Amino acid sequence: MSQTKPHEIVERALELSTADGCVVIADEESSANLRWAGNALTTNGVTRGRTLTVIATVDGKEGTASGVVSRSAVTAADLEPLVRAAEAAARGAGPAEDAQPLVTGTPASPDFTDAPAETSSAVFADFAPALGEAFARARAGGRELYGFANHELVTTYVGTSTGLRLRHDQPNGTLELNAKSPDRSRSAWAGRATRDFKDVDPTVLDAELAVRLGWAERKVELPAGRYETLLPPTAVADLLIYQMWSAAARDAVEGRTVFSKPGGGTRIGEELSRLPLTLRSDPHAPGLESAPFVIAHSSGDDASVFDNGLPVPATEWISGGELARLTTTRHSAALTGLPLSPSFGNLILDGGGDKSLEEMVAGTERGLLLTCLWYIREVDPATLLLTGLTRDGVYLVENGQVTGEVNNFRFNESPVDLLSRASEAGRTEKTLPREWGDWFTRAAMPALRIPDFNMSSVSKGV
Repeated sequence: MSQTKPHEIVERALELSTADGCVVIADEESSANLRWAGNALTTNGVTRGRTLTVIATVDGKEGTASGVVSRSAVTAADLEPLVRAAEAAARGAGPAEDAQPLVTGTPASPDFTDAPAETSSAVFADFAPALGEAFARARAGGRELYGFANHELVTTYVGTSTGLRLRHDQPNGTLELNAKSPDRSRSAWAGRATRDFKDVDPTVLDAELAVRLGWAERKVELPAGRYETLLPPTAVADLLIYQMWSAAARDAVEGRTVFSKPGGGTRIGEELSRLPLTLRSDPHAPGLESAPFVIAHSSGDDASVFDNGLPVPATEWISGGELARLTTTRHSAALTGLPLSPSFGNLILDGGGDKSLEEMVAGTERGLLLTCLWYIREVDPATLLLTGLTRDGVYLVENGQVTGEVNNFRFNESPVDLLSRASEAGRTEKTLPREWGDWFTRAAMPALRIPDFNMSSVSKGV
């Protein structure tokens, strides 16, 4: 089966189907990685894998039911049992609430029958020597570098009984670098997202981390409280990704989210920020390209297996500071009366600013500069109140200069409230979310200045 071309597997599964409708998704995955500790490479590896998902739909007197079965390492002998298992799941299920006719009319991908794209260790051809140089510089400067680089390529083939034949190649790379002092009393982190590792330089990140470790030589203890705070792009991304994960239109209409209007309806059209913020997604955004059609392996609040192959347009979720859209499937759009807005593969915040984070620091009289957030958890869905911790460096800024490192904090904030209170947005740049980087990496955000960020308690963690 590993020698069988993915598009042939899709076609064969469709031929085997006896259901009223069928969707087959083949995901061909390859990855390459490097890991290091103490200024030395520790491991590297390359992996390959295939996952096949069969979605069967069965029409009945009470409606259409769906059955979904996914399996990895499927052999030729396993293919028919997989299709039959999906059909059995559909026949044993009740009518699907999100049932819609399977999508038709999307033009076929011209490369549908081509072999899948693959990554290999060659993706690190330029990066690895630069990493060795970063190790040497760190060793000479009394720093220890830890971290990893990972690159994966997923080629997805989607075929349906209604004639869709679609393909998407999704490269995804992440670099995380952590610098520590030899006694482990100081730590600093930097991360980057990339499509091909040609636009990341570990020596530049090491130099950035060296500066931060220098800031940490002076320690300042501060109590919990509200502080003017500069949130770097990575922290803004983590907060707004979670906000968008909570932006399903149906949940809002049913009064269960921060986007619900008191008394009924949604807050679409309301001002969320005094700044001219635009939060958008665009599958064709340069450097952040994502699938231009829906790929849904299961149904949920913001996705439907019946929508597989539906075109995904560029969408503004917040426009000029006003809430413009909430995520919908075809089913939830019809249910709520809101426009169809499929969920997103990237997220971009434009705030109209042109200052770098360093320039924003220079314009700060007294405040805190964060590195990143982690262990983010939801406290109250009605307000989208989140809690979490700061990590790998919180710095005190006085008169435009960083004067030392302060203790870590637990925070309690709602990203929706933060947007309403933000007083300045910097320059939008590609960033790697620290907390959600395992699930979502294609983001571009500005730094935000928050006049009164709520550090609810002191944390002793690093």
